[in-house]
Parts: sequence; C-alpha cells; structure tokens
Amino acid sequence: MAKYSFFSLVIVCLTLSACQTTRQMPIDYLVPAEVSFPSELRRVAIVNNMSETPENKLIKSDSSKKDGEIARDVVYYNGDAKIATESLAESIAQGNYFEEVIICDSALRANDKSARESTLSQEEVKELTTQLNADLLISLENLQLKATKVIQYLREFRCYYGSIDLQVHPTLKIYLPNRKGPMLTLNPKDSIFWEEYQTEDAYNIHSVKEVSFLHAHLIKEQDMIAEASEFAGTIPVKHLLPYWKSAMRTLYTNGSVDMRDAASYVHRNSWDKALKLWERTFKNSKKDKNKMHAALNIALYYETKDDIEQAITWAKNAQDLAGKMENMDERSKERIDINDIPKFMMTTFYLEELQERKAGLATLNMQMSRFNDDF
Repeated sequence: MAKYSFFSLVIVCLTLSACQTTRQMPIDYLVPAEVSFPSELRRVAIVNNMSETPENKLIKSDSSKKDGEIARDVVYYNGDAKIATESLAESIAQGNYFEEVIICDSALRANDKSARESTLSQEEVKELTTQLNADLLISLENLQLKATKVIQYLREFRCYYGSIDLQVHPTLKIYLPNRKGPMLTLNPKDSIFWEEYQTEDAYNIHSVKEVSFLHAHLIKEQDMIAEASEFAGTIPVKHLLPYWKSAMRTLYTNGSVDMRDAASYVHRNSWDKALKLWERTFKNSKKDKNKMHAALNIALYYETKDDIEQAITWAKNAQDLAGKMENMDERSKERIDINDIPKFMMTTFYLEELQERKAGLATLNMQMSRFNDDF
C-alpha cells in the first residue's frame, strides 16, 4: 500500500444516465522522478554554465523538399541561456520539493576569453555552493534548437499551410560539493510547434518568395527562440522531481440494479457505499460479465485509496473472468488475434498500468520521505 494518501487525486465527472454503461474518469497520481536526491539536500542553486558559443553536436538532417511541399528548411539555433535558466529555477520552485531554490543571476562563463571545458571543477562547485549557501547545483550547460520549417499547398482546402516544428535539447549537469565531477548529466528533449494557414484568395503565393510567406505569417525568429528557451526550462523537471501524471479510468455503471445504485453513490462521492454493492455483485451475480465489471470498479476504488496491492488483486480477478469468457485457455498463443479478445486485453492493460505504479512506489516513497508524511 502506498505510504501517502495524497498520491492520487480523483476527479469524478459523472452525469448519470440509465442508457450508458460506462463513465470515463480522470485520475491524477504522483510518479517518481528519474533522479533521487538524498533528503538532506534541501537548498538547490540553479546556474548558467552555458558558453556564449556552445558546441552544437546535433546531426543535421536532409532539408530537401518532400512530396507536396513548396519549401522546407532546417535551421539550428543556440537557445537563450538566461531565459532557460530562469524558467528552470521557476519550474523547480513551483514543484515545492526543495526548501529553497536559488538562481545565480550571472552567467558563469560570460568572461571566458577562449573555449574551455564546460564541466565545473570541484573547487568551482565548492565555491559556488558556499557563496550561494546551497547544498547542490543544477547547471544549464547547453541549449540547442532545431527548427524544421515547411510550407505546403493543401489542394483539397485551397490554402497554404506553414509550420515550424522546433526540437528543444537542453543539457544539464548536477553537482555536489563533495563529489569530483558531476553527479549526473541529463539530456532530455521535447518539441514545440507553430502553424499557420492562409487561403489562396487572401494570399497569392506566386507573387512572393516562399520564405517571405513563412516569415510573414509564422512566429518571428526572435520570439521563437525566446518561447523555446522558456519551454526548455520546464523539460527537465519531471526528470528531477516527482510529478503528477494524468490517466483515464473506466467506471462501469450498468448491468444490474446494484451497479446502477453504486454509480449513483459514486456520483455523490460515497465510494464506500458503492464498494459494498460492487462486492455483493461480484459475490452473487450469475453473469461473469457483471462480476468482471464489479471487479474492475473495486480495483478502481482501491486505486483511488492508493492501495495498489488490493487494486492489482481485483484487476487480476477481472482478468481471470475475461479470460474465462473469451476462452483464453483454449486458444493457441501463436494464433491469438487481439480483436477476438477485447475483454482480456482491456483488463490486461489496466493490470499493467497498476503494476507499473506498484513498481515505482518504493522509489516514490523514498523520494517523498523528506516531508515526513506532511505534504
């Protein structure tokens, strides 16, 4: 069972109707970060260690036009380190994980006269953590942007379509003052997208160059770099801090009077009363389908209570019933068509999601131990 009752936040949006058999429910739950920090590390400093001319190691792709394209261009940029560092500090502070987040306003390499190794030495790390009164440093080392700009004519809509697909590649290093060399190097990536349409009548593409169309209607280069740099600061956060993940769950609301009454209880947020009806359905119903739906609802009940072990137990009960209804024991594994076993696949997918949550609980509990159950 999960240690923290705040791990799951369930928002029920039910509008009951006798003819509907299911309701989709959004559920949010906490997921462990990729990096685990000892609980004694409570003050973090965010620094800008990016060179004025950082090394660009991205492999340039073919910018030749594809079918249906009027123009295509691939352009590389250095991101704005100041904007990205400020965004990173703000994003980490909003996570409320560390007691204090300090940002070093000055660029550490602003006065470099020549290129040098970007990794901070242990002496530099000790000096910075002392000056900033920090337990660790998170350093922005590089920020590369790759923009793919495309103009197309969409014949079926008689309009021109321009887009920019921008890949964002920040590089971060984590330093501890008592450690020689970085604790970890992170190279996360994500993308941001802009698009614009222009009807054929409103704009005559044959009267101007294709590049002018792109510049006239899509985001300006300076604004693009600024927005992408701010976005870059948010990308590493889920690697550094536990974060909330959203998922959809299915609640079964029909099949018997008890199932309908239970759905009504859920609508009024009386989950414990609904549980008793689902348990009665599972025990007494003569229909395997109703028993399976009741088991899935019970699994969802325990998931909302962060009792993942019990949720897995009931999801397995549902999977066993689905396998029975779809004759899984008689099927050859080499010849199974997943379209023939929708109930078994549905219960299996849910079971796998619960097992994935269980696998992360030990790490999550350890990462959240710094709060002593007060989160």
